[in-house]
Amino acid sequence: MNNTKHLALGGLLIALVAVATMSIKIPMPATGGYIHPGDSIIYLVAILFGGKYALLAGGIGSALADVLSGYGQWALPTLIIKGIEGYIIAKIASRKLTHTKLRAKDIMAILIGALWMVGGYYIAEGIMVKSFVVPVANISWNLTQALGGAVIAVPLIFGLLKTNIVELSKDK
Repeated sequence: MNNTKHLALGGLLIALVAVATMSIKIPMPATGGYIHPGDSIIYLVAILFGGKYALLAGGIGSALADVLSGYGQWALPTLIIKGIEGYIIAKIASRKLTHTKLRAKDIMAILIGALWMVGGYYIAEGIMVKSFVVPVANISWNLTQALGGAVIAVPLIFGLLKTNIVELSKDK
């Protein structure tokens, strides 16, 4: 795939994460943050397209959604947390072209990435509010977001692995 196609695919995946993140927002009372389906797209990008795309789409797409949705104070932590979340998942899953089925390793990768996200937001919120007691209230909200993302992502990944959509994005 040439550089133009890489750039186009990256931009498309960033936009997809941003739109999914902004599409449905359930407010989290304690932080002023929100639960959203954006993680499902980060998981999908990580498993299907790999670390480079997951890092960029997860970080930039999620941070962009925060800025556009009025949560600008979360943009920098989100850029770091969501980008690394996607990268962790991709590196653990390390999908090869020969793998065309969803594997237990993929599910474990999502769980580990989700735990990173929960821990990352706990630390970020603790720093922002200058207390590591307050963020405890949002651990369950962040776990709910991660679980919801997995519930959405797993069937999507399963279905997309049965198509040649990922194959079309590979170098020929």
